[in-house]
Amino acid sequence: MPQFLDVGSGDDSRRIAVLARDGTGPAVVWLGGFRSDMASTKAEALDGWAAERGRAFVRFDYAGHGESSGRFEDSTVSRWLEDTLAVLDRFVPGRPVLVGSSMGGWIALLAARNRLQTKPDRSPAGLVLIAPAVDFTERLMWDSFPESIREAIRDKGVYHQPSLYSCEPYPITRALIEDGRKHLLFGAPIVTGCPVHILQGMQDPDVPWRHALELVEHLPGDCVTMTLVKDGDHRLSRPEDLDRLIAAVGSIA
Repeated sequence: MPQFLDVGSGDDSRRIAVLARDGTGPAVVWLGGFRSDMASTKAEALDGWAAERGRAFVRFDYAGHGESSGRFEDSTVSRWLEDTLAVLDRFVPGRPVLVGSSMGGWIALLAARNRLQTKPDRSPAGLVLIAPAVDFTERLMWDSFPESIREAIRDKGVYHQPSLYSCEPYPITRALIEDGRKHLLFGAPIVTGCPVHILQGMQDPDVPWRHALELVEHLPGDCVTMTLVKDGDHRLSRPEDLDRLIAAVGSIA
């Protein structure tokens, strides 16, 4: 059963659902993607790996996701980053290995930057990023939207984008786009202070593999490994993809 962590205050308060497995070594922390949750195939696979090896493993649902409270439409990158930092403060005493999928890759990089600036003794020991959607609200959404969609977001405050992964469209809010601009990373060196392993499918329709290459170019001072999966899609959840993920985490952790 999940534990619940209270984050925020007043109208911004929410309860974040967390599953924390006790164990040894640097805690592995799962950061899920946009509209995903901690029961995803990759998160479950990592939990099984951690159980077999007696490793500490933490996963949680951002506000508006899964078992956590809050409406998805009210959430922003700032909120999800705050959720992440609160979970790290409460459940991870040392230096974690952050595993970020899609949006979670961006959150992982933002969390690493925050920790280096505020709590360097608790900064990540390593990052594993799966199809990292860095700056996705601007680079992969706003910049690619036709003017009709931009106008709907500006005038109505929301656009419901059809999804390849759900029968329900994703609400893309003006608040999400505007808040995302506060957290853009491309355009300056990205310092993590730890090894980084990127897993990227070359058949990914959501995060182009060249986007991941651009991220590598922004990590000039770190030890970076990139695995391109020629027939891999965005989810990278096939058995062979899960093996690659577990191997990447194990090589860092």
